[in-house]
Amino acid sequence: MATVVVIEEQLRVPFVKSLAEFRNWVHSEQFPEKGRIDYLAGQIEVDMSPEDLFFHGTPKMAVAAAIFARVQKLGIGHVFTDRTRVTVPTADLSVEPDVVYLSDQSIDSGRVRLIPKAGDDPDRYIEIEGPPDLVVEIVSDSSVVKDTQRLPTDYYRAGVRELWLIDARSKEIQFSIFSRSRQRFKSVADDDGFQRSKVLRRAYRIVRRKRRGRPIYKVLERP
Repeated sequence: MATVVVIEEQLRVPFVKSLAEFRNWVHSEQFPEKGRIDYLAGQIEVDMSPEDLFFHGTPKMAVAAAIFARVQKLGIGHVFTDRTRVTVPTADLSVEPDVVYLSDQSIDSGRVRLIPKAGDDPDRYIEIEGPPDLVVEIVSDSSVVKDTQRLPTDYYRAGVRELWLIDARSKEIQFSIFSRSRQRFKSVADDDGFQRSKVLRRAYRIVRRKRRGRPIYKVLERP
């Protein structure tokens, strides 16, 4: 009988010894339909916390909308949110980032591969294999160290071209865009709080105000 770890009576995590075994579980009917479950170099990370509506959910949607608008305008690829499985075997990594941008060029060149869903239906895919062009992570209370320290290192090692890291929990929004340098990700800030995206060829800034007493976010863009 396989060894399992039971978390909060909601989730049974099988004992897996490799990324391949983890992927088999991900693609099985036993994989949970809720919660974020990542595999980082042999360690399974589980986050079952509910989403913080105004300090995770709404900034995520604002950033996803801005990236989607830019990608659609240029006609250069696809944007995904939540439950998008990204696996990079060479980095022993399988994660579900908050937002993912995948360029047509990366797909056409074979830099990444789309893993089809079981069955004969065309254009049905359930996983991205290989490093996306851009990944966004919104910091949560339950995953501060993971989001700010571990994932940036893992994403760089995996070959991700650009990382956006956002922490909206404090009075001032912490927003950084990191591009690849020779040995690590490097922040590329412009003037006036704008961060430059080499991937999207624009600079961005996130601002927050309140409407009816609740936070709302807007992503500003400039050349």
